[in-house]
Amino acid sequence: MKKIRSLGVMIDCSRDGVYTLETLKRMFSLLSRMGYTYVELYTEDVYELDGEPCFGYLRGKYSKSDLKELDAAAKKCGLELVPCIQTLAHLGGITRWQQFRDCTDTGDILLAGEEKTYVLIEKMFAVCAECFTSRRINIGMDEAHMVGLGKYLDKHGYQNRFEILLKHLQRVTAIAEKYGFSPMMWSDMFFRLANGGEYYCSGDSVPKEVRELVPKNISLIYWDYYSAQPSHYEDMIRAHQQFDNPVVFAGGAWSWSGFAPANRFSLRANETAIRACLENGVQDVLITCWKDDGAECSLFASLPVLFASAQFARGNFDLQKIAEKFRTFAGIEIEAFLALDEIDLHPGELCNLSKYLLYSDPFLGFLDRTAIGIEASDFVSVREKLAAGAKSGRYGYIFRTLIALCDVLALKATLGLRTREIYRNGNGEELAQLIEDYRELERRIDTLYKYFRAQWGKECRENGFEYHDIRFGGLTRRIRHCREMLSEYAAGKRKAIPALDEDILPFENRKDGEPALYNDWMYTAIIKPKF
Repeated sequence: MKKIRSLGVMIDCSRDGVYTLETLKRMFSLLSRMGYTYVELYTEDVYELDGEPCFGYLRGKYSKSDLKELDAAAKKCGLELVPCIQTLAHLGGITRWQQFRDCTDTGDILLAGEEKTYVLIEKMFAVCAECFTSRRINIGMDEAHMVGLGKYLDKHGYQNRFEILLKHLQRVTAIAEKYGFSPMMWSDMFFRLANGGEYYCSGDSVPKEVRELVPKNISLIYWDYYSAQPSHYEDMIRAHQQFDNPVVFAGGAWSWSGFAPANRFSLRANETAIRACLENGVQDVLITCWKDDGAECSLFASLPVLFASAQFARGNFDLQKIAEKFRTFAGIEIEAFLALDEIDLHPGELCNLSKYLLYSDPFLGFLDRTAIGIEASDFVSVREKLAAGAKSGRYGYIFRTLIALCDVLALKATLGLRTREIYRNGNGEELAQLIEDYRELERRIDTLYKYFRAQWGKECRENGFEYHDIRFGGLTRRIRHCREMLSEYAAGKRKAIPALDEDILPFENRKDGEPALYNDWMYTAIIKPKF
């Protein structure tokens, strides 16, 4: 069996958490020791762009000197630091500003075919060429689902969207060549536009005439974080190999769905995926560390997945030996890190109930029925499992944050369910105790906030934490308001609480007690239409 030739990690610095230079240097050192060969620094707009003060405005962006310092630090560790930018979608950080409206199609998508767009993109490449010694670059271009359907549609009428994408890609790759870069990009848009919006498929899913239009000088990144089935990866690898382009596989170290990682699932998925890569001739593997919707999870919480994936890439799939090596490497048992998954109560599955039940509204919790069957003792048990990791001098802060979250969830996870039941039963003693639980919950949330703020301060720049000030502030204010309404009801000052008279429906046809993967703070905490 062959070994992986090129092994990288992508670090997301754009989803509120902009990691300090010290944090990244520390991670570079760890990755080098694990055997990685390169790091991609995912920066949507969080880097300095000449002549564009609103690019990364107030977002904690890296200066050019920062990027040069990181490039030198990576090189010192024997790593290639590869810029990872966006040249089509995922640029909501800039499309909100008036200065960029002329080159905005819709939402977070740039306007293809507009000359101002390519002036902006050239500035991106110019900074990358100045600050990075690598001449590989990830140009993004993933998940641009609405490309050609906004301002482009107004200007040009409906056009073949695959052709819009290809023409835009040709312009971007020409700029890349001008600066000496060999680009790579996420491959999903080629598949989605050829398959009615679907990415994951099998067989000859992209027509030959379409495959032949894709520029040959670009590497295609097949990204997949969701399956543990060998046939799934084998089918998708074969579909990518139909293109006359180099193929990179990107797996995931799940740490982007809340405060806790999904290490057990990531280990299983990456083991399966990397086996498929080895058996099917894929020689470049990238492990992604995304940080969607808040970057709550510590960057270092996924160390077991990153370590094990590097072992898989060498053909070592003996989990017992990997655990022994990890203990020597990290100075902590791998099981201690795997206990972080336990806070979602379904280790090995993809769910994030510890986040959505934290922020779920006590009176309007549409996810409440996924919490049926949960007991406070469940989180007491998890708390005990996390105690060993909390003693670590290097990583203990990660565990202390989740211990504080356990204390919150012991009261909060089923708060909506208990509130409805007690309100409807009309038991005065139970209602009085419930009101005291609300008071205690406010105190516990304040403790969690302090630990989480300390974790953030240890790893990230201050920019971005304003999201969490608002989230925690809104949570405590809402809990206090709900407590006040319950107190008024108990004192006979109000006849009813209409929100509690309305039944909660099953969430998305799930069985009661079946957890969800719902990583959207805004629509968890606030009942409003999605636009």
